[in-house]
Amino acid sequence: MPAASGFQDADRYEQLMGRWSRRLAPSLIRFGGLSDGDRVLDMGCGTGSLIFALPDFANVASATGIDLTESYVAAARARNTDPRFAFDVGDARALPYPDASFDRAFSLLVLHFIPDARKAVEEMCRVVRPGGTIAAAVWDAYGGQPFARILWDIAGVLDPALERPLFRPLNGPGEMETLWRDLGLRDVEQTSLLTHMEFQSFEDYWTPFASGEGPHGQYVVKLPPEKRDILREHVRRAYLANRPDGPRSMAAVAWACRGTVPE
Repeated sequence: MPAASGFQDADRYEQLMGRWSRRLAPSLIRFGGLSDGDRVLDMGCGTGSLIFALPDFANVASATGIDLTESYVAAARARNTDPRFAFDVGDARALPYPDASFDRAFSLLVLHFIPDARKAVEEMCRVVRPGGTIAAAVWDAYGGQPFARILWDIAGVLDPALERPLFRPLNGPGEMETLWRDLGLRDVEQTSLLTHMEFQSFEDYWTPFASGEGPHGQYVVKLPPEKRDILREHVRRAYLANRPDGPRSMAAVAWACRGTVPE
């Protein structure tokens, strides 16, 4: 996860996105496939959501996570008790692994934050053996993330000059599939994965934004206090939707794509 996108603190990341990454990880593993004895790479591993879900699906030989944000890697290492798992700090666009050293590579909710995402996917292809699988998921921020649309659409009304960051590399319909095919991957398929984000209260929803983590939080904390208070009140009213404060469930959709490295 690139720190340049405002992702820097592991605890805050867990509040903002890690809890939802854990929900989505099993769906991506099922879609990408997994077999006993696989050597797995998790590119942009964050705090380890996908790797820690692997044993529920297969008895893998090893799993290596890599992320640019040191605090995320430190949190994953602190949580890890499995000797098959390792976590490295490094750049997805220059992976420090030999060619064909993995059977599968996954990337969960990170490609759309990486400058030159194509290079990161090329690196995944390089380090996966011929016949191995590349699978990734990115949020459909435009059509499938109401938790973020509430914030950005209200912010856009309050500030007409705001450019809503809803489209990022590879998160439009068919964009990953096109790249996978351009890179020569075989048996390419793109689909959508559905999960839900469930909040206990407005404070549970708003606190991750107010923490400053990620592009959402960076926008909120950089507002002048009076504008931040106005934004918070409008977002609160949208969250409540004329009902008492309490739990809310919001659908969350990710695009996912898989393909096979050619022989």
